[in-house]
Amino acid sequence: MARTVVTFGTFDVFHLGHLRVLERAAALGDRLVVGVSADALNERKKGRVPVFSQAERLAIVSALKVVDEVFVEESLEQKREYLLEHGADVLVMGDDWAGRFDDLSDICEVVYLPRTPAISTTAIIEHIADL
Repeated sequence: MARTVVTFGTFDVFHLGHLRVLERAAALGDRLVVGVSADALNERKKGRVPVFSQAERLAIVSALKVVDEVFVEESLEQKREYLLEHGADVLVMGDDWAGRFDDLSDICEVVYLPRTPAISTTAIIEHIADL
């Protein structure tokens, strides 16, 4: 039986850290499903709209060979529903979220992966702004 891994992210200003976390998530199963945060969700949680639009970010992530399916994540509070809808066996999140989704371990395995060191979308955006 195929093992489905689900992960979530903004994936704005796509960089090597994004690619590495998706590759590591994909290695934990047979099928990788990615929830890409909606523009409105990003504005609520980060206080700014993404550089790349929701449609652009969905196109970028869906083009990756390790990704089997993408969907729009409208709300952080709907993680349980998204996991059930997509038949998740594993939820993968970055370790900056460690412990936050442990309550979902009743429906799937919850794994927190370390972030790629010295790579941050915010730092990249700030660097570009300083040029």
